[in-house]
Amino acid sequence: MGNADSKLNFRKAVIQLTTKTQPVEATDDAFWDQFWADTATSVQDVFALVPAAEIRAVREESPSNLATLCYKGDEDDENARPLAESLLLAIADLLFCPEFSVQSHRKNSVDTAEDIHAIDSCEYIWEAGVGFAHSPTPSYNHDLNRTELLKLLLTCFSEVMYLPPSSDSSNTNPWVQFFCSTENRHALPLFTSLLNIVCAYDPVGYGIPYNHLLFSDYREPLVEQAAQVLIVTLDYDTSTSSSPTIDGTTTGTVMDDTDPPGPDNLFVNYLSRIHREEDFQFILKGVARLLSNPLLQTYLPNSTKKIQFHQELLVLFWKLCDFNKKFLFFVLKSSDVLDILVPILYFLNDARADQSRVGLMHIGVFILLLLSGERNFGVRLNKPYSVRVPMDIPVFTGTHADLLIIVFHKIITSGHQRLQPLFDCLLTIIVNVSPYLKSLSMVAANKLLHLLEAFSTTWFLFSTVQNHHLVFFLLEVFNNIIQYQFDGNSNLVYAIIRKRNVFHQLANLPTDLQSIQKALQRKKKAPEPISRTNSQEGVSMEGSRPAAPAEPGTLKTSLVATPGQFNLFMKSWAPIFEGVYICIHLQNIKFYGIDKLTEKSQVSEDGTMRSLEPESSQSPTEGSPPGIVSDTESWSGGSSQPKQDRRRLSSASSSGQWNPTPEWVVSWKSKLPLQTIMRLLQVLVPQVEKICIDKGLTDESEILKFLQHGTLVGLLPVPHPILIRKYQANSGTAMWFRTYMWGVIYLRNVDPPIWYDTDVKLFEIQRV
Repeated sequence: MGNADSKLNFRKAVIQLTTKTQPVEATDDAFWDQFWADTATSVQDVFALVPAAEIRAVREESPSNLATLCYKGDEDDENARPLAESLLLAIADLLFCPEFSVQSHRKNSVDTAEDIHAIDSCEYIWEAGVGFAHSPTPSYNHDLNRTELLKLLLTCFSEVMYLPPSSDSSNTNPWVQFFCSTENRHALPLFTSLLNIVCAYDPVGYGIPYNHLLFSDYREPLVEQAAQVLIVTLDYDTSTSSSPTIDGTTTGTVMDDTDPPGPDNLFVNYLSRIHREEDFQFILKGVARLLSNPLLQTYLPNSTKKIQFHQELLVLFWKLCDFNKKFLFFVLKSSDVLDILVPILYFLNDARADQSRVGLMHIGVFILLLLSGERNFGVRLNKPYSVRVPMDIPVFTGTHADLLIIVFHKIITSGHQRLQPLFDCLLTIIVNVSPYLKSLSMVAANKLLHLLEAFSTTWFLFSTVQNHHLVFFLLEVFNNIIQYQFDGNSNLVYAIIRKRNVFHQLANLPTDLQSIQKALQRKKKAPEPISRTNSQEGVSMEGSRPAAPAEPGTLKTSLVATPGQFNLFMKSWAPIFEGVYICIHLQNIKFYGIDKLTEKSQVSEDGTMRSLEPESSQSPTEGSPPGIVSDTESWSGGSSQPKQDRRRLSSASSSGQWNPTPEWVVSWKSKLPLQTIMRLLQVLVPQVEKICIDKGLTDESEILKFLQHGTLVGLLPVPHPILIRKYQANSGTAMWFRTYMWGVIYLRNVDPPIWYDTDVKLFEIQRV
């Protein structure tokens, strides 16, 4: 009864505030104390008792009253700071307030209360881990209060949602900038608390079946909010920053005064300076444990708790690798990186047909692109894959490299149409790791040949201005493996011999106008280049389930029609009201081609990498994204063409539609790197045919045995230099991460619906 009375009194106070048209004096304590009288009111009650429309009405009709209400929440600020700064500092103080959000260090209650402005908050870090060895006793009330304060922080930081998308990196978020500056004396302990609370969280605990149904887990909401606040405060564009880049060849060095100053954002600064191996191990194990949680299988259905904030974890892992190169090299130093790889491949495979999870696909691919730029990643992929994760992929015996190729093939052949802009990235990852793959399975080898077969059909090659680049990528994969890993890859060599007609057809690709037009006519009658019927697998892994089907929706815009841009569509995981979900559309986001996402490095004989200068003389083919032509073609030795010549290579009809010309086909056909493969076929095909005839062989195992003992030493062209395309930070991907991150946060915070029915401009919102 008392609780109902307090809510009624609170509601009466709100009505008085919203109906008063004259300013209420700040000294009128009888009026203002009504809002703080009862501390038992929950945040959900506040949202119910203070409708958003009424708050907006107060803001428009009596802004002084709203300002007074906010100031009353922090009356002890004697420096007369701006309201925003006072609010942020008050929240920071409350996050380390004894008996409210942290355990008091006082021995007994007789002692006087601790002064919140005098305590050393580094002694009150929330969880053991980086920079803190003591694990405080968990407290439900403390976690609940921390969670609500972090939600308030997110609300303060959300100014970016009310601005249209912009790639201007100078538009820093002033709320985040102030909170992560030296003005906030709690910056270091709060950063450490957030990082430790996330990485120490174990949703399974002792593994008691159905424990998540018997006991409420009050720690998970805090961990989720902590992850969201972390990724928002780490929203920092490194492409324009002067933050130090750390040589990854040395790990575990002690930071000293010789280090150049880091960025002004203290959270980014602290993250970039973590250097102890035990800290790296704690972070990596924690992130891997949480990412692997949805993959857990038990004999009892639904007996294990499954977390939902894997997208925030992926963004956090990206930030860790991007801002701290020592951490990146630590991740790649051992096979622990595979504990990150397998969950990412699981998420990619699971989300491939669901247009509402295209953003998840992008972040997963971006992380793998970043990792693939380092030699150690390719080396680690040779570890045998033995832990079976429930995925609807064919059964195979092989390595993690096989798993990666099989999943990528599945994405390309049976994924949502909106994933087409990612094809370049997927194949670039395979190209980057290919020189280090010691032995591909027959399943993976056949998948690569199937992709080449599909991408090299004439009508697909002539359909758009950039489709032939996919063929260049695949040929580069085959050349890398043949030149650098021939001995252990008899399965791939055998697959190439079996599909030799594909390579002969590429070498004899027609270039006359009549053949081009005939191929394009076939396009209108033919199915998709990679049809789902052609990629059906016989046996899938035990326990697998098919990916969610593509939703019909109304967003089926042509990817070809809008090169360089794409729309993201995301849906809330829980209803915002009963039966009502919300969807957001992130529209016309600039998506850079692989040439803009990466920079090329050449691997020297001693294993070091040397960055290659971009070829400024080359210009893009008419209608293609800038610079994309040189990326897949330049290494094959072809000379670049002057700009005026390239303009003649393609033509545009009066309707603006791009049309291929014979000159355009000749311009890239002459650069197809087929020499190594043709030489291999020239040497091995007669030998294989002779053995089959002489011994009457019909079993491929005997042919594979012959190929395993074969050699091409001295018979192949001089090995080409290994080219690695390393991820390059740019303002476009920084804006993509910002938009995607806030989209996830918007959809994850529906209880209460903090931003629902507000004037959000960063993306479009719909109810479904």
